[in-house]
Amino acid sequence: MNRSPNRTGPASALRFATELVAWVATPWALAGHSVLLAVASVVVLVALPTIFATPGDKKHVVVAVPGHVTIGLVLLHMVAAVVASWLAWPLPAAIAVWILVTASFLAELSRWRRLVSTGRPEPEPPASRA
Repeated sequence: MNRSPNRTGPASALRFATELVAWVATPWALAGHSVLLAVASVVVLVALPTIFATPGDKKHVVVAVPGHVTIGLVLLHMVAAVVASWLAWPLPAAIAVWILVTASFLAELSRWRRLVSTGRPEPEPPASRA
């Protein structure tokens, strides 16, 4: 079984979908108040997880951070997606985002346990040689 945190799967897909919603809904919700704030929100939401990562959780780490920081960045995207969708979009879209974020949250729990327990994901077991 491939236990690498870099594998793709339902949790990764849900997390990415949640990030996309946050990247779109947040500036959409803020644009009416300030275009500069809307642009800054996207820069922050994209840049933080690109720069800060837990070693072993991502293939490329620019600035290493403990697991709880990575969890916080994912939660930031989840909160941004939910709050901004309620402010910017019609009720059915906001409900769909709530469902997506809930599914993403539940799918992330095992990854978060690894990140909190060791500060980084469990290493992949060595491949067996036949």
